[in-house]
Amino acid sequence: MEPVIRVTNLAQKIGHKLLFQGISFEVQPGECFGIFGTRGAGKTSLVHILAGIDRFKSGQVAILGFNIKKTEKFKRSLGLVTQESSLFRDMTVVENLDFIAALKKASRAAVREMIESFQLQEFLTKPVTSLDIGVLQRVSLACALLNQPKLLILDEIIKDIDLFSRNLILQELEQFLAAGGTCVSTFSNFVFSQSFSKVAWLEGGEMTIYDPEGAQAEWNRQVKYYAEQSGRYDD
Repeated sequence: MEPVIRVTNLAQKIGHKLLFQGISFEVQPGECFGIFGTRGAGKTSLVHILAGIDRFKSGQVAILGFNIKKTEKFKRSLGLVTQESSLFRDMTVVENLDFIAALKKASRAAVREMIESFQLQEFLTKPVTSLDIGVLQRVSLACALLNQPKLLILDEIIKDIDLFSRNLILQELEQFLAAGGTCVSTFSNFVFSQSFSKVAWLEGGEMTIYDPEGAQAEWNRQVKYYAEQSGRYDD
């Protein structure tokens, strides 16, 4: 079976800083691939490369069988939520849903389904600039799912959001994966860990791949390390 994502010897440089090099991994259909690491390790940069937003220094990246340096056809089957909202700021929630549905050739029924699934009824006529981060992320994910993508790429989708929105988003992501979807997600806490098939740790320009149990152990080690460092600085 062809992987949804195949990355080979990927390297990225920003200015004079080499973020990472020699990164290789695959994500199979139906998997949820988590990415975590230290601040500035390149998590968001990696996501932007996979989504076709940023160019990369060297290596090869294939998404859904397409070489992303040669074509953008893979984007037709991609859903994306980044830390920088891609919603139209001068539109209301329902206007965003309708407009993005038209761009993706999604049906009115799909729009209604997303409104119900993410419980957006009371926010439909509100401008997106008035929404708190939790509702904003619910709208963003709803828009990303309108065209029933094969692959979701998410960057810190549950960071700093309220408990209700977090649980609702995780519930919808679980359903997406159960239906055979594939997901890549960066994160800054381990609340979504039960859904990950594999987890990558980015640090010092290198990537280490863990199974969920190994990732939890590494997460605990990092939390302990930074807590100890914080305690030293407090002294």
